[in-house]
Amino acid sequence: MKADIVPLIVGGLVFLASLISLKLGLSVAIIEIILGSIAGNAGLKPEEWMLYMASFGGIILTFLAGTEIDTRLMREKFKESFLIGMLSFLVPFAAVFLYAFFVAGWSYKASLIAGTALSTTSLAVVYSVLVETGLAQSAIGKMLMAATFVTDMGTALALSALFVKPTLYTLIFLSISVNVIYLADKISHHVFNNPLLKNKVIEPEIKYVFLLLLTFMYFANLGEGHAVLPAFLLGLLMSGHFKESSDSRVVRNRLRTVAYAVITPIFFIVGGMRVSLPLIASALGLFLIFFVLKIGAKFLGVYFLAKKFVPQGRMYTTLLMSTGLTFGTIASVFGLNSGFITRVQYSVLVGVVIASAVIPTFIAQHWFRPVHDEDLVENDAPAGTIAAAGTPR
Repeated sequence: MKADIVPLIVGGLVFLASLISLKLGLSVAIIEIILGSIAGNAGLKPEEWMLYMASFGGIILTFLAGTEIDTRLMREKFKESFLIGMLSFLVPFAAVFLYAFFVAGWSYKASLIAGTALSTTSLAVVYSVLVETGLAQSAIGKMLMAATFVTDMGTALALSALFVKPTLYTLIFLSISVNVIYLADKISHHVFNNPLLKNKVIEPEIKYVFLLLLTFMYFANLGEGHAVLPAFLLGLLMSGHFKESSDSRVVRNRLRTVAYAVITPIFFIVGGMRVSLPLIASALGLFLIFFVLKIGAKFLGVYFLAKKFVPQGRMYTTLLMSTGLTFGTIASVFGLNSGFITRVQYSVLVGVVIASAVIPTFIAQHWFRPVHDEDLVENDAPAGTIAAAGTPR
């Protein structure tokens, strides 16, 4: 039997990313993406188990992000989160599509893929950063995740409406997703509050959540859909269960620990491995234009609304809404596998997606991170606004 060195190298990268993150005070997700990119361009290729675990990691992050959403705040701030999230999708989509089609000379379908891929905001990146900085439970953090969900919902709907041809399996996926979410909402408290299952070393509650998410993944692949949205909705509906008692919150914390220990690092490292620096270098001008176009369009769509609704956290909100990863990669892979884009176009798009996950996040954390407070809502803030406590740094 030939020894497989890839798991050893990946394990080393995961540990090294943690040390660098602690040393520099940056999100570990950024470091994992960078190390993955270095390893990938040095010749390390992701194996099949890594690809599946990476997909699972993205689903877990999305589910966990859903559990952090304050549904009361989401209802109260629906207008703010919807407007920010929808313009965060529409403005970059239109700008990138128009440039790709009319200026860069890409085909109509390739331009649609480009617009879809670069319109995204990464819920996985946003959630990871908010958790690590202690802002996930703040008002600004909860609204950010709600707005990010709106953006990703727009991206998913665009990808499905423009390219995916519904089949019987698509209907099965939708039906299974709705029923799993409904039943889980009704019965999950029996799992999390069952004295026979509490505080067991075999962690039956975590395995229960994994089973639900794996169900989404299986039927999503069967129906050529995306498990991210049902996973987020499941987390959103189960957020109430995790707040019912201290035992339920312990379960969520243990789930987060298991995910962050090994599963989600694979998601970010594999994301970095998808970047081909030689192919990007061959179209460097286009790469830079698309990157500037994506970030500029995100600022145009988000900043002025954030200035109105999140006055002291406007730059932080705008920068995190400019990130991309999960759906951007999904759209690019779909375009490549369907023959709508070339390998060079794919590398340019994925390169921009990865760069947008790293650069805005670095700037937001380094210079514009709000000082943490329990609710980050100022008493003297105008009605309808959410203000960050403290000043950017």
